Amino acid sequence: MSDAISSILSQIRAHQSQAGGRMGDAPASNAINPGAISPGGIGASEGLKGPGFSETLNNAIDNVSRAQNQAGQLQQAFEMGDPRADLARVMVAMQQSSVAFRATVEVRNRMVQAYQDVMNMPI
Repeated sequence: MSDAISSILSQIRAHQSQAGGRMGDAPASNAINPGAISPGGIGASEGLKGPGFSETLNNAIDNVSRAQNQAGQLQQAFEMGDPRADLARVMVAMQQSSVAFRATVEVRNRMVQAYQDVMNMPI
């Protein structure tokens, strides 16, 4: 299970680095950019133009959904006797969608746990 999580996290980091290369003046590291915090609100940076966390999360969930739909279609095609849908392709697609779903659920569980930890912190 941890290999799947590591794989998902590395994919997210790769997407972040690709998005960082397109944004120009965004920091490439996880360091805090003092210019990103303005009196108008946190993160009100004018030059920051990239996908936000919610958009990235929605894209990841959409990719998992697409993988599950594709696996279902391949399975149905195999059951109907389509010669293009061989058993190996069906099994690989089903395993990929299963791993992607389990990784997504694990990421969700970690996010819920992190939220609960933050909410339980003393002020």
